[in-house]
Amino acid sequence: MESPTSTFTLLEQAKAGDEAALSRAFEKYRRRLTVLVHFKLSPGARTFADVEDIVQEVCLRAFRDLDRFSYQSPGSFLRWLSSIADHAIVDRVRYRNRACRAGDDVRLRSESNPLGPEPADTKTPSRLLAQQEAVERLLARLERLPEDYREAIVMAKIEGLSTGEMAERLGKSREAVALLVYRALKRFRAIREGT
Repeated sequence: MESPTSTFTLLEQAKAGDEAALSRAFEKYRRRLTVLVHFKLSPGARTFADVEDIVQEVCLRAFRDLDRFSYQSPGSFLRWLSSIADHAIVDRVRYRNRACRAGDDVRLRSESNPLGPEPADTKTPSRLLAQQEAVERLLARLERLPEDYREAIVMAKIEGLSTGEMAERLGKSREAVALLVYRALKRFRAIREGT
């Protein structure tokens, strides 16, 4: 039996009209999505595209297109959010000097639109700040890793790819990928522990 907080259960509830369930599903993946977006953005794009803005845009687009999503397996929701992030980043880079169009896609609840959906962020400012600080610490640690280690951790732990999927993407054997992930995690733990 599925847990009441499993991604599948939350998404089924959301498709049945439970907006709180959809918010919980987004919140479950928000940190991983933030890290993923950070590393998908080029350093130049990070100067004009705020990671949090793109994550919010991904959530808005996912809310709008939820009926198009079909749950396949664990990790399929994050992969779907990741593909939406790819499109949001391309749009942001392509139209960097134009007004953000996400407000036209999904209008949030306001005095002029009382039937619109609630914004996903309903947490207190102190909780949001604590979450942001945790993400910044994680990003700082990941930035200290060599690029191939960082890429391995992002693919394995953030995107949730299997060893086979990583091997295919990187053009390496499964054994080489497994060893790369092992070494990357060992180095990451050493950075986290300050050794």
